[in-house]
Amino acid sequence: MYFSLFCILLVATLAPFVASLVPGRAVPEVVFLVFGGALLGKYGLFRGIDPDLEPIQLLGDLGMGFLFLKAGYEIDARDLLGRTGAIAAGSWLVSLGLGFAVVSLLSARLGFGQSSWVALAICMTTTAYGTLAPIISDRKLMGTRVGRAVSVYGSLGEILPVLAMAFLLSSRSVRRTGVLLVSFVLVCLAVYFFTSRARNAGARFWRFLVENAGSSSQPLMRVVSLLLVFLLLATVVFQFDAALGAFASGFILRALFPEGNEALEGKIDVLSNGFFQPVFFVVSGASLDLAAATRDLPLLFGFILALVVVRGLVVAVSLHIDPSTRVMSWREVFSTSAYCTMALPLIVAITGIAQDNGVLSATAASVLVTSAALTVLFIPVVTSFVRVVDEADPIEAAHELAHHEAPLDEVMRHHMAVFHERQSHFHDERRAIHRQGRRFSSAEYFARMERMEGEAGDAGGDVESASRRSRGRRRS
Repeated sequence: MYFSLFCILLVATLAPFVASLVPGRAVPEVVFLVFGGALLGKYGLFRGIDPDLEPIQLLGDLGMGFLFLKAGYEIDARDLLGRTGAIAAGSWLVSLGLGFAVVSLLSARLGFGQSSWVALAICMTTTAYGTLAPIISDRKLMGTRVGRAVSVYGSLGEILPVLAMAFLLSSRSVRRTGVLLVSFVLVCLAVYFFTSRARNAGARFWRFLVENAGSSSQPLMRVVSLLLVFLLLATVVFQFDAALGAFASGFILRALFPEGNEALEGKIDVLSNGFFQPVFFVVSGASLDLAAATRDLPLLFGFILALVVVRGLVVAVSLHIDPSTRVMSWREVFSTSAYCTMALPLIVAITGIAQDNGVLSATAASVLVTSAALTVLFIPVVTSFVRVVDEADPIEAAHELAHHEAPLDEVMRHHMAVFHERQSHFHDERRAIHRQGRRFSSAEYFARMERMEGEAGDAGGDVESASRRSRGRRRS
């Protein structure tokens, strides 16, 4: 067991350094954690990690718990209950229906029986929000229009498939599952009301927790750990996926600290990011059979395409329908839709349940999980590339050429000049921040641009149209 843990921590130690070597940090650290785990896993080249060991599985489960706790803590429940949340939930239902349609049309050609349709359809609707949240945070997108949309669509893309798994993949009756779900919700509410009343009535105890949060005993962190483990235990008792309990613990924690608590958040980050979270990603990768996935390339790339159509395209249409997100630029819509297409942890869970029920082979499960892992690899790269390409504003250039506003060489010169000007600004800003002893990636630079655009959009200004008018005045 200790050798497996050593290999896991070796990957976790090297991953951030390797990620820093990629120009612009276009590939997030989580990619290197997952594929590093695959190389050292039970199907990898070196086989130093045994993900089937119970202690390793327990550490991975706790890592998943802290990951989803943080994700739930970052979500504003009011967004989920508002109009955007309703549209996001509706878009997920559309994705589920479209997923069933795609599976019914193609499953026979790919060798899947009808018994696997439900699992495959749910897989197509998932968003790896737990995996996505640290990427969004690293890229400084929290608080931008992209970050807010991803948090709503992504969290529902994680919660709703968990509920669908409970009802559609379980051997229990629908009535029994509904009773258990209501019971779980009542337990969560009881935990919240108990802790809330303890905070108000037992002022002395709560004051002790907050005032001694930085002491050697860390009492507040112990309460957080107790809350997380208790709700993970509740999901085991009620036979739901552990992600549901971890999300619920994050919601409860945010309700207890509606304005946030920087000291507590910093300690959770240290515990989660420093140990449990990377262990979860490496252990998830250690179960991947990359060789088996390459033996069925049509299914590998076909499933990625299905994720793009069933999840990404539906999210893009929903963003256009929702008045509050209709003002987003094409780059913001593309980035949000692409991020919501990322899928990994839940596909691991869904394929595992399908294997246990005998409706999915081990090889097919490896192909689906590898496809999901590839979305985690490619989508962050693609979104970074799109931001760089957008610096030259190719759509505006095509518009100018189509309307004969200027000769081709003049349009090319102008847009290349704009591109170089913005690149020069990026390098100047990066050098200034490097002199302060801090790293500055292209992802953070474009996130700043998106934040400024989002603030302008929220104030009623149209940044893109203003930019086009400005360029038009410069040409004239």
